[in-house]
Parts: sequence; structure tokens; C-alpha cells
Amino acid sequence: MSVIPTRRTVLRGGAVAAAVPLAGGISAGSAFASSSASASPSPHESGNVYGHTAAALGPNVLVFDPSMGDAAIQAKVDAVFALQESNQFGNERFALAFRPGTYNVDINVGFYTHVLGLGAAPGDVVINGHVTVDAQWFEGNGTQNFWRAAENLTIVPPDGLNRWAVAQACPLRRVHIKGNATLWPSPPGNRWSSGGYLADSVVDGYVESGSQQQWLSRNDTIGSWTGANWNMVFVGVQGAPAQSFPTPPHTTIDRTPVVREKPFLTVDRHGSYQVFVPALRRNSTGTTWASGPAAGRTIALSRFFVARPGDSAAEINRALERGQHLLFTPGIYNLSSTIRVTRPGTVVLGLGYTTLRSTHGNTLIEVADVSGVTVAGVLVEAASAHTPVLLRVGEGRSRRRHDADPTALFDVFARIGGAIAGGAGVSVQIDSNDVFCDHLWLWRADHGLDDTVGWAVNPADTGILVNGDHVTTYGLFVEHYQKYEVLWNGDHGRTYFYQNEHPYDVPTQSAWVHGSTKGYAAYKVADRVREHHAWGLGSYCFFNLNADIYTDRAYEVPDTPGVVFTDLMTVCLNGAGGGGIVHCINDAGDPVQNGFGTYNMKAYSNGESVV
Repeated sequence: MSVIPTRRTVLRGGAVAAAVPLAGGISAGSAFASSSASASPSPHESGNVYGHTAAALGPNVLVFDPSMGDAAIQAKVDAVFALQESNQFGNERFALAFRPGTYNVDINVGFYTHVLGLGAAPGDVVINGHVTVDAQWFEGNGTQNFWRAAENLTIVPPDGLNRWAVAQACPLRRVHIKGNATLWPSPPGNRWSSGGYLADSVVDGYVESGSQQQWLSRNDTIGSWTGANWNMVFVGVQGAPAQSFPTPPHTTIDRTPVVREKPFLTVDRHGSYQVFVPALRRNSTGTTWASGPAAGRTIALSRFFVARPGDSAAEINRALERGQHLLFTPGIYNLSSTIRVTRPGTVVLGLGYTTLRSTHGNTLIEVADVSGVTVAGVLVEAASAHTPVLLRVGEGRSRRRHDADPTALFDVFARIGGAIAGGAGVSVQIDSNDVFCDHLWLWRADHGLDDTVGWAVNPADTGILVNGDHVTTYGLFVEHYQKYEVLWNGDHGRTYFYQNEHPYDVPTQSAWVHGSTKGYAAYKVADRVREHHAWGLGSYCFFNLNADIYTDRAYEVPDTPGVVFTDLMTVCLNGAGGGGIVHCINDAGDPVQNGFGTYNMKAYSNGESVV
């Protein structure tokens, strides 16, 4: 296997693609009006914008109908991609929404672009074409293909192959690919991709992982799977490869213990919009929809406060107190106070990579210790020197159980640095019990615009702090934090897939120590915990300041029979430089250091390892 590079390039200047006109009389300026930090709020009528029609969704949700004609639709889609293809740290946000019907178009998906079908099932919106992520903008390297998504579509690639060459924060959900899928850039060769997520989807043919470094598939049905590099995890997937870690590194769990799928926007034949909330499932395999209509509930858009950039947290909170749900239209929301979700069953749903920025050290979203809340499709970001917590669920340790109706986080992403300088203590804190998290990428930026990245420029301690019991994560990506990147204090926790990179920019060893311990573990289970299970974990190091930096271990856990780690590995990417990871878990496992190296361990529990 060739040495696989990680994201080493620091982008400078941060130029944003020039504005171009969008077909159909929509200019870039008008389409982006709601993304501007200085945009004025749109008028709200009784807490809703324009009732419950497409006008409620704002100018950055482009709603397509087959009657518009394929050529006109293609022109608009291409114009959005021209703006967003290399716009990694820009302010523009888009959702491309397709009403039920058949479309003969190709959709290239750029940064901060969310492609969604508006039908009740994936078969209601058929794209006779590709829905593609490639890496031509970055010299063929897909390791920076972040922040883009597609959901609730049927994709019929004319050549039989759909390409989704992505890195973090790029979910494919609820799609039916009538053909094969490939997860690495074109043309094949020394072209890498770095992390991805597929859920509630069907791929009729094969899935080829190629250069993809790590991947989670959950509750899918696939014809077959080919390829592996470091860490491929399958949970509740029909057609998954057999358990074989580490040769090849496939981790297969037959059933998903508890999950419900992410809510999604739909439109009926009268043009009225709703949000569908799928039902909870236990011990499940395969999709919610392939055998018939999905179980769940429908909420009319008229019951949502439809927010636009410029709306304040106070205005949003008044709507939530009235009993409304919350839909964010695409854009950047500069918030100086906290959005508070206190009512059980509330749905908070973002379109088009909604970005919430903490401007005054304030928590962005706080969810009370109640049941059945959904927070989905938001990017939370530090925009002040220190924000103690960006997003929090619960209000301290509690004995209250929510197992009958868990609160859930879907596609929740955090960013410290990269686009704007800022610092944070904890990105996501889970205090409530029985919460599950479905696809998180929590990122202290390792590259970005000028003056937004550096050891003291974008400081951040911990990606996720779990204090609650019976918390489950599916698809946990946490990178570059300066202390414990995951700190798990609650009991009976579960993690299905973990991907991590230690901080690249450690200036000296003395700047990164914990008592007499060098560095910090990437995943720490507290000493008091008696029961915790994790499957399919990868932790990597690349120290890019040419310092001789070590961390003593990647994973740190109590040696007790109830704490079991299965299929874990470490990677050193330091090239010819010094430094590395001394042990895989606790004091077990060989080092990876002083150049490229990998180490695999099949299991660890109670001080015993299996290699």
C-alpha cells in the first residue's frame, strides 16, 4: 500500500469564487443575500415566513420542478457548482431541492451544497444522471472535500457508476443508486479521499472504496463491497462484507441497536411543505423505505419557525416557547445568545449547511433534559476568543431516562478556526441519558484562511464530552483538539466507528503534556466507568512543525471487564520525521513512530489485548 497523505496543505488567501449569474434571472448577489452576515431579516408573519410554501425557504433554496426544463435546471446547478467548487471557507450556502419527478441532469456537488429530493420516498425524485463529488479542484486529492450532502433521491448514472469522493461532513442519506458507487477521485491513482458516511440507502451494484481511508455504512443494502484501507465499518448493512479486521480491515455489526433516521423536507401535490420524522427502530437492518412507506410522523411547515440569517436567538426562542419547531434556511447566523430548546419532541433542522456562529462566547444551542428532540444539519462555529460549550444536550448529570424516545443529533458539525479565528472549550457536551448521535465531525481546523489557524489562534480542548449514561454514537469524527478529543464520563456508552487525527501543530512536547504523560489520548473513557463498548476505531498522527512530538497512547480506558474495544488501529504519517504514538491503548500495542506506520489490534479489555 502506498503512503496515504492526510490534509497537509494550509490554504492561504481564501479567495472566494467570483459571482456569476444564475440562469433564470437569479443573480449570485440576490441568491446569496441571506448568507451575508449583514443581511436584514425577512418579515415574519406569526412566526412563519409566507405560510408554508416554497417562498418560506428563502432565496438560497433553489426549488426545481420538471416543468422548468432540464436545460434550465442544468444551467442553475452548474452555476452554483462554479461558485462552490473550491469555495472551502466562503460564506455562501445552498440547498438544491427537487420536487417529485424525473430529471435528466448531472449534479456536481460543491462546498456547502445540500442536494435533496422533496418526495416521500427516494423513488419520487429520479435523477437520470450523476450526483457527483470529485476532486479536480484540489489536484485530484479528495481529502479536503468537506461539507456537502445528498439525500432522498434515486440516482441513475448513465454509465452505471456514481462517484462520491469525499472527506468529512459529507453524508449520503436515503438514496437509491441504480448502479455502482465509487468513493475515490477520478482518474484512479495517487488520489485520496478521507472519510465518509452512507445511511438508509440502497446501492444495487457494488461499492468500491478505492483510496477511501475510512468509512461508515449504517442501515444500508448493497450489492457488494470491494476495497479497504484503514477502517471500514458496517452496522446493520444488508450485503456487508464479513467481519475480517484487520485483513482486510472490515468491522461488521449485524444489527443497529437503536436509531431513527434524520428528518427530511417533503412537498405534497398541492405544493404544501412538511417535515417527515422517521420512527425509532431497534435491532434493525437495511433501510426504512425499501419495503414500503417508512414509519413516522409528518409535521406541516406551518408549525415551524422558518429562520433566515439576521434572525436573533431571542426571536427564535420566542417561537420555540410558542411551541413551534425550527427550520434554518441556508446561511450564516451570527448569534450573541443561546437558542434554547425546552419542549419534548422539538425538531431543529438546518438546510444547506446552516452555520451558527457564537460571537460572544455563548453556547449556540442548549437542549433541555427532555425526550425526543432532534437537532440536525447544523455547523456550529466559534467566532469569539473562548466559547466554553458550543452545543449542549441536558443540564448536568441526571437519573432521568429517555430510552423510549431518545434525543438525537444528526449531521452536527463543529469548527474552530479555518474560516474565522476563535476558541472553544468543548464543542458538543452530552449530559442527558439515552442520547444518540448519528454522524458528527468535530474539527479544530488544521488549515484555513490567513490568521485563523495556530496553536494559540484557534485553541480548543475537547471535541465531545459525554456525561450522560446510555449514549450511543454512530460515525464519530473528531480531529486536532488539544486535550482529550473524546472524554466519556457516562456509563453504558457505545461508539460505532471513530476517526481521529491528533493536533498537527504541537509546537513543543512541553506544550502538550498531561502531568507526566506525553500528549493526550484521542479517546478517553473515565476511570469510574464500568461498562463501555466501541467498534472500529482509527487514530492518526502527523506533527507538521518538525518537532519531535509523541503521545503516549491513542486510547485510554479503565481496565475492567465491561470496557471492551474491538477493531482499533493507529497510523503515523510523519514521513521521515520524528515523533509518533507510543502505544495503541493504555500501555498495550506497538508504537507507530519516526515515519509512516500502522498498527492494528483486534480487541482490548481488562488489560488484555488480542492482535
